[in-house]
Amino acid sequence: MKAIRRLTVRPHLPDPLRPLSDLARNLRWSWHPETRDLFQSVDQGRWAASGRDPVRLLGTVPPARLAELAEDRRFLRRLTAVADDLDHYLTGDRWYQGRPGRLPAAVAYFSPEFGITAALPQYSGGLGILAGDHLKAASDLGVPLVGVGLLYRHGYFRQSLSRDGWQQEHYPVLDPHELPLAPLKEADGTPAHVALALPGGRELRARIWLARVGRVPLLLLDSDVEENDPGERGVTDRLYGGGSEHRLLQEMLLGIGGVRAVRTYCRLTGHAAPEVFHTNEGHAGFLGLERIAELCDEGLEFGSALEAVRAGTVFTTHTPVPAGIDRFDRELVARHFGPGSELPRIDVERVLRLGMETYPGGEPNLFNMAVMGLRLAQRANGVSLLHGGVSRQMFAGLWPGFDAEEVPITSVTNGVHAPTWVAPEVFRLGARQIGVQRAEDALSVGGSDRWDSVADIPDQEIWELRRTLRGQLVEEVRERLRASWRQRGAGTAELGWIDDVLDPDVLTIGFARRVPSYKRLTLMLRDRDRLTQLLLHSERPIQIVVAGKAHPADDGGKRLVQELVRFADDARVRHRIVFLPDYGMAMAQKLYTGCDIWLNNPLRPLEACGTSGMKAALNGCLNLSVLDGWWDEWYQPDFGWAIPTADGAGTDPDRRDAIEAAALYDLLEQRITPRFYERGASGLPDRWIEMVRRTLSLLGPKVLAGRMVREYVERLYAPAAEAHRAMDPDAARSLAEWKSRVRAAWQGVSVDHVETSAATASAELGTSLALRVRVDLGDLVPEDVEVQAVSGRVDSEDRITDASKVPLKPVGGPDLEGRWLYEGPLALDRTGPFGYTVRVLPAHRLLASGAETGLVAVPSDELVQAAGLLMR
Repeated sequence: MKAIRRLTVRPHLPDPLRPLSDLARNLRWSWHPETRDLFQSVDQGRWAASGRDPVRLLGTVPPARLAELAEDRRFLRRLTAVADDLDHYLTGDRWYQGRPGRLPAAVAYFSPEFGITAALPQYSGGLGILAGDHLKAASDLGVPLVGVGLLYRHGYFRQSLSRDGWQQEHYPVLDPHELPLAPLKEADGTPAHVALALPGGRELRARIWLARVGRVPLLLLDSDVEENDPGERGVTDRLYGGGSEHRLLQEMLLGIGGVRAVRTYCRLTGHAAPEVFHTNEGHAGFLGLERIAELCDEGLEFGSALEAVRAGTVFTTHTPVPAGIDRFDRELVARHFGPGSELPRIDVERVLRLGMETYPGGEPNLFNMAVMGLRLAQRANGVSLLHGGVSRQMFAGLWPGFDAEEVPITSVTNGVHAPTWVAPEVFRLGARQIGVQRAEDALSVGGSDRWDSVADIPDQEIWELRRTLRGQLVEEVRERLRASWRQRGAGTAELGWIDDVLDPDVLTIGFARRVPSYKRLTLMLRDRDRLTQLLLHSERPIQIVVAGKAHPADDGGKRLVQELVRFADDARVRHRIVFLPDYGMAMAQKLYTGCDIWLNNPLRPLEACGTSGMKAALNGCLNLSVLDGWWDEWYQPDFGWAIPTADGAGTDPDRRDAIEAAALYDLLEQRITPRFYERGASGLPDRWIEMVRRTLSLLGPKVLAGRMVREYVERLYAPAAEAHRAMDPDAARSLAEWKSRVRAAWQGVSVDHVETSAATASAELGTSLALRVRVDLGDLVPEDVEVQAVSGRVDSEDRITDASKVPLKPVGGPDLEGRWLYEGPLALDRTGPFGYTVRVLPAHRLLASGAETGLVAVPSDELVQAAGLLMR
């Protein structure tokens, strides 16, 4: 019989055990071993059955066991110690509190998904895991972050396989009352809500749930409330589900509703109001519109409010391909804004102009969420050095007249939260060398370039550690594989072979990620005979563990999964290669720690960062990857191997796959397996162990989320907060008026004449040329602009590379024709082909970049031909 109503019955904890509730409700337990160990000791069997979720565990423990624990002095001493430790963690000063200068009072961090723990399944892949690690690292560092997202009642989806290997999706209903969440409540005890106006007089209401991520509050908006009509109740049903209007409503709720939720939380708790708003990918871009509307309500005009909002906004882009960006039809967006809908006080045309692709190559009838995010943020970044370059190329149309390298998008390379992803065995090995506290600080705060203490760990201990972790993975794989085959319809009698799947002494390769085509799940299958030989080699075999989910609407990705599964089902190789369905955080924590090699073979440069290899590296796993994302930045032969790429413009995709697959097989056959199985005089694989040691000591400190968040604070959050404070209403009005005046007058700005003191086309290194430039500023004055000399080496097409920019100074007043003379030295500081040009840029003290306005004046082609000079 099916229940007509579902309730959550909470346990009554005896008074001595009350701190267990606080420990369960703060997600710090997900990365704090002592807290997890405490909950495991409550009831080891139920702890495993609960999925290691303290909230679920406490809901199943019998009252008799709770009464027993309430009298157990040893348990109570442990409980007090863990509770005191949490209190100290939450209230004590940390890295942020010791920083000099005036840092942001608070930062609001918006993301469409958050991967904190498997017990709160609100993530689909790398973007969500990154957001979760960002919150955890901010908590460890004491950064006053407020996270904002949506609560999806079905999460992403659970994955299983049919008998013939086809991906099947399942959408279990998540009850917030059974999750580590609490409703945010008004002073009178009623649930706190936010509301959005919809076309036709309808309303979208959402409840605010609060998750505690250490010191960081995470606000999750849930539209499944009784006040909504059925359509609106389903807005937060699934992550990345539904059609265009469904996604638009999700993103309006995240951005606009999210700002309102932050305001509500600060009002109810006294938390400092954010000075900086960080948009993690374009999904939350509407937050800028809500903040503009707030300022318009306070009396600012739209343009002034836009400048004030931009000053305190940071935008992070994660996608290297236009197809990965949400784009909506212009009319759909227009229908949801303006009179009778949301933000009625703002002219809908101004809303649309923020997101329209009004640049060469754009589609002018589409509203682009990333374009809006960039236009609403004064500071933006990609998530690796390579991705920053790709992003500057991809969005260069927003800054016409500037070379891609000058597009104001910087890079902060992602990191991973080591306390979450490092195996307890790895942590204990480090703690034995330097002590528990220093080991915790090294993993959470970071700050050092090297972990030199790793050099003191004996080879034998490193090798035993790796075998222990590999053995744990083998057991995990067998358990999950058996469960998967039962879901596929196999009986117990058919599954005896699973007892021999994988071997704890065989070189183990991991490949786990989402399954879009560019990640090339099946590249390893390109030459099946050659792969089979590697798997079954009599002396140097390999074994491979594969996992990954295809998007429910991506049949192409599902076919890739099925192709891999069918190969892994072959009785000849199924003991050496397995596909595990339902890839998630719990599985990942075993995979990253237990593999010897982490494989990544995307189409370069389509991997923005790819942090799974970082998590593996922190456990002594070596990377085997295409030079893409973070690996392009930090690869050294000490850390692993680079798969050569065939990404020339003339290589067709099929041939490229063939070349890169052959390179992968060659590396495995000729370099990787011989090194793993080679034994030195000690009987150990000395050269392999040295690579593990160098990965831990040299790569480990780089890949930390603590390093990443410190960079965000110092390079983006602190400058954004300073700009926010400088942008008071008068400054915002002044800047908006100045930009309007400069844009209107810019067509009258030109470079009329350029001359230098050089008489020949060659000169000696270290000398200087006297440069004189005459410019027409039209209706502008020298205080509105900067005239620059831009110089550097030139390529075969006379393009300046690695440019130096030097401002020139005005000499006297305007001439009789109203033109201004600028002068300055041009240093010849590089040998070889050398070139220069000049340009005029708008200049204002409140601009973050000379390219911010997208305006530039350069010499005409005729002037270049007449006066251009190359030093060779």
